[in-house]
Amino acid sequence: MVATTLPPPAPRTVPAQIRDTIRAGEYAGVTAGLANGYVQANLAVLPRALAFDFLLFCQRNPRPCPLLEVVEAGSVEPALTAPGADIRTDIPAYRIYENGAMVGEFTSVADHWRDDLVSFLLGCSFSFEAALSDAGIPLRHQEAGSNVPMYITNIATNPAGVFSGPMVVSMRPIPQAQVVRAVQVTSRFPDTHGAPIHIGDPAAIGIRDIHAPEFGDAVEIRPGETPVFWACGVTPQAVALNCKPPLMITHAPGKMFITDRRDADYAVL
Repeated sequence: MVATTLPPPAPRTVPAQIRDTIRAGEYAGVTAGLANGYVQANLAVLPRALAFDFLLFCQRNPRPCPLLEVVEAGSVEPALTAPGADIRTDIPAYRIYENGAMVGEFTSVADHWRDDLVSFLLGCSFSFEAALSDAGIPLRHQEAGSNVPMYITNIATNPAGVFSGPMVVSMRPIPQAQVVRAVQVTSRFPDTHGAPIHIGDPAAIGIRDIHAPEFGDAVEIRPGETPVFWACGVTPQAVALNCKPPLMITHAPGKMFITDRRDADYAVL
């Protein structure tokens, strides 16, 4: 007998449900702690004429810019990491830079899109935070409901074509007795920044004031805690300020693209 009704649609995944909410304009906050267990991604969008240089920049700087997917010009769907998503609308907030100056922050960039734009999705340290929490390591920014603090350092990236500039890092205060464990846990995720870049004295990497991050929100560092720094996917925004490409679209710091890929897909033993 031929069925006269269609089967119900498959349930939407948790990341897809969150992206639907973002696309509808119903959520514009930070994404830390959302869809635990799923990979989050940084975004950098550039004209096709600059795409090869930026691809080479990412290959030469895998710690701050670990490539997850490149969406070719003419497409807005990250088909490898989130089939059906729209890179123009499914992030809580975007920033647009023109000639190195930020011209605005937007909840959608659909009205600013061009057919020659190439999108790069880069691994994000929010993706290993679930593993840190599972290991019993506290995450102060999540406890405070704030964004992770991010700093421009004196660590130079490896230049490629027109792209060069300083590395950006994110910081989490870790109890001294758990620092080694934090290194062990995050080193299993090289595609989402991996092990820390620096542990301890912020001045050693050019950070003048730990309480005044260039991006994100300052968090309390309590007695007995050590600041631990990971390479950060906001680095392309610092590079944009330095190199002044005619156009670059990025995510707003802390407001990431949530993929359908599991953290475990990128973990190493």
